[in-house]
Amino acid sequence: MHLLTLTSDIGVHDFIPGAIKGQLLTSNSNFNIVDITHLLSPFNYPQAAYVCRNAIRNFPKGSFHLVLVNLFDEKPDHLLLIEHDGHYIGCADNGLITMILEETPQKVVALAMEQTQQKNTLYCVSVFAKAFNRLLNGEKIEDIGDINVSIKVKNPLRPLLGNNWIEGQIIFIDNFENVIINIYKEDFEEQRKGRRFSIVFMRDEKIDKISETYADVPEGEKLAHFNSAGYLEIAINKGNAAGLLGLQNFSETLQQNPQIAALNNRLFYQTVKIFFE
Repeated sequence: MHLLTLTSDIGVHDFIPGAIKGQLLTSNSNFNIVDITHLLSPFNYPQAAYVCRNAIRNFPKGSFHLVLVNLFDEKPDHLLLIEHDGHYIGCADNGLITMILEETPQKVVALAMEQTQQKNTLYCVSVFAKAFNRLLNGEKIEDIGDINVSIKVKNPLRPLLGNNWIEGQIIFIDNFENVIINIYKEDFEEQRKGRRFSIVFMRDEKIDKISETYADVPEGEKLAHFNSAGYLEIAINKGNAAGLLGLQNFSETLQQNPQIAALNNRLFYQTVKIFFE
């Protein structure tokens, strides 16, 4: 059995996720398909990168990963096949791969798309399935696609740093409305240098300690801790942090539209700042 993860922004309300699996299994009945999620927010690259990065790194080397996110950002004439750290990833050439990996892929080739074919999701899946099967048959990635492709690059969101502060962006809100910030524990400790700190958001909301579990504070109280992926998380014990604290995901759409952003920021915050003293 060959592990193949499936991640998309397609949703779960129509036939497409099932049809994708059917097509993959028709191409190779030995695929063991693992759903990561089909509920990524459309066009939210930071969210997609966070989910894919932290799912992929937990799978064994040799796994295949199909990332069907924003496939048609532009009219495509090729798709990407990546080999990185022992994993094989298929995705669109839309810049997401460099956000997922937080670096340049070790090997990447362009998979050609037939000009006479209707370029829809299922056709893209058929292109990826063919490429995956060629890899399983012993072909090298260099022989499957064009190695001279110049891929689109999007830089991962990085926190802003100052001598006495660090500012992170909200990159994900989970099913419990816990809020994940793009600040790694290692970056926090390096910037902190043993100093006291205050995590500040909204107007007067502050947190000045790191908890190990949600139960470290009474029910209904806010807390900060580092989650299983090593990211800073703001939560409320048995409560909904995002809604109650007025926090929401970073949005490239809002960032690029100042008028919408100005209206949005009257009610919601997309950044969290930590002050050291």
